[in-house]
Amino acid sequence: MITKILIANRGEIACRVIRTAKKMGIKTVAVYSDADANALHVREADEAVHIGPAPSSQSYIVIDKILDAIRQTGADAVHPGYGFLSENPLFAEALDKAGVTFIGPPVGAIQAMGDKITSKKIAAEAGVSTVPGHMGLIEDADEAVKISAAIGYPVMIKASAGGGGKGMRIAWNDAEAREGFQSSKNEAKSAFGDDRIFIEKFVTEPRHIEIQVLGDRYGNCLYLGERECSIQRRNQKVIEEAPSPFLTPETRRAMGEQAVALAKAVGYHSAGTVEFIVDGKANKFYFLEMNTRLQVEHPVTELVTGIDLVEQMIRVASGEKLALTQDDVKLNGWAIESRLYAEDPFRNFLPSIGRLSRYRPPVEGVQADGTVVRNDTGVYEGGEISMYYDPMIAKLCTWGQTRDVAIDAMAAALNDFEVEGIGHNLPFLSAVMGQARFRSGKLTTAYIAEEFPDGFSGVTPDAASSQQLAAIAAVIHAQIQGRAAQISGTIGNHARKVGKDWVVTFGEVSHTVTLSGGSETETVTFGEGGDSVKVSGSWHPGQTHAHFAVNGQKLGVKINLIGSAIRLRANGMDVLARVRSPRVAELAKLMPVKLPPDTSRMLLCPMPGVITGVAVKVGDTVEAGQTLATVEAMKMENVLKAERRAVVKRVAASAGQSLAVDELIMEFE
Repeated sequence: MITKILIANRGEIACRVIRTAKKMGIKTVAVYSDADANALHVREADEAVHIGPAPSSQSYIVIDKILDAIRQTGADAVHPGYGFLSENPLFAEALDKAGVTFIGPPVGAIQAMGDKITSKKIAAEAGVSTVPGHMGLIEDADEAVKISAAIGYPVMIKASAGGGGKGMRIAWNDAEAREGFQSSKNEAKSAFGDDRIFIEKFVTEPRHIEIQVLGDRYGNCLYLGERECSIQRRNQKVIEEAPSPFLTPETRRAMGEQAVALAKAVGYHSAGTVEFIVDGKANKFYFLEMNTRLQVEHPVTELVTGIDLVEQMIRVASGEKLALTQDDVKLNGWAIESRLYAEDPFRNFLPSIGRLSRYRPPVEGVQADGTVVRNDTGVYEGGEISMYYDPMIAKLCTWGQTRDVAIDAMAAALNDFEVEGIGHNLPFLSAVMGQARFRSGKLTTAYIAEEFPDGFSGVTPDAASSQQLAAIAAVIHAQIQGRAAQISGTIGNHARKVGKDWVVTFGEVSHTVTLSGGSETETVTFGEGGDSVKVSGSWHPGQTHAHFAVNGQKLGVKINLIGSAIRLRANGMDVLARVRSPRVAELAKLMPVKLPPDTSRMLLCPMPGVITGVAVKVGDTVEAGQTLATVEAMKMENVLKAERRAVVKRVAASAGQSLAVDELIMEFE
């Protein structure tokens, strides 16, 4: 058995591997860059070795530095996690030459499946359904346009060595094919050091469903069910679940058997994933790619099968036979995973970096109602979210006996998750959990684009939610006022009296309320003779989160006091409630509205990042849609384009310059 594992990775997945290794009594070694000196995975490992500067190209993907760390610590095995060197055959070969066990598949399988062109040929030979496309290498943009037109738009332009949504573009016409080819090529070279591109037909109304496979060194291979990964943004998965609400047992079996056939065709062992695009209309599935590593979303499979995939990888690498057969694999209940990203959904999901001034995940483990909450993370309160790496903060997972129960558990867990200091997508994830379409299981990879065509601006409270939030705001305000009235040292005959009548306002909504009741439960009445609700809660001044019950309906709410206002966040809603006496509310209506500053003649940096190119100069006339500059952040290239015709007055930034969010790039006349 392996005795010491070096984890050639960082963050959440490094912590995940450490957790299982400790359970198995195996020592662990972390590696870290300058940016990760105080990272959680460094703290949790038994040993840690510094391997270089912050950029991964100078640390985490430098094979010689990993090998040196192995020599320093005497590790006899390496787990690569996902990303970085996990699917690099040269790394696996180097470990083999050094006599170190690679906790992953054989080199030949990595080589065959790591090249998307080769993998599709092998899949076709193994009897696996494949998508129509051009599998040869493409030399330039002109050839890309010609091939795309021949296949028929829309097409998907993809990096051969790609993954994680990088180096991928959808093209609907010749112009998009030309631009997409160059952007994909640039991203692929930057992320993988390999700029080879291929093109295939883009399936409309597609679902992204993948099969988890597990094999040993003795030819045994089985599938552990599927994962639905259709909810994606920019080809990056956001919400996953197991099983899929779409597949029938027959389709599941067919996909699973094809996945196993492909794995056996390349002599695969260890954990791996075969990804399929499923045509929701025709109920046909096509091979997409095989990931020869552990997937980000592996926890949902673990929750419905009870199988620790990291443990199985370690046992297989140690030479053990699988203790399972296909008949032993049973799917129990339903699991959902939400990826918490350091991205601001209110700014078109642009990356956000900075210090986590507050990071309080929900309580993990079995809950009172029998559901399960799991949070895989690599950060902690007070830690930094760096611009150099993937923006994922955590993977929040819930399990329930049915899909609806698992979704309800996820909605509650998201409400209980506190993150402050950076922009993040918690409100967006909560919004999806509350959508009727999501709950019905009618998913495609275009889900986010279709449901949020104008971007995400939060969830507007409906009438019932508006009353619920107003009642909670009134109860919080009453507690604040009641506490203030108890301050000692006041003049005896000038005691402060707390009223019962208030006006709660947020946005354009206004509620007149009257409070009555005891210290544990307040009765909130809306208007004269209006609806009454009973509110009980655990909040006390100073708390930033509390649970309330409004007429018995439970709700976890994040609470911030901002001056005299009360900010309430729950279920994707974010309101700034002001609770005033009726007279003050009347006067507040007369206050002028402060307008935001005019930035219409400026191009501001939409995210913290590095300017990789400025395409115009002072005096140039630019047209709507013309490229102005490119910004790279968190390994993604973002092209900034003109919104309308204008003349460049000033260029304030240059290539190679690091900018903060909203910092000036250029100004127009």
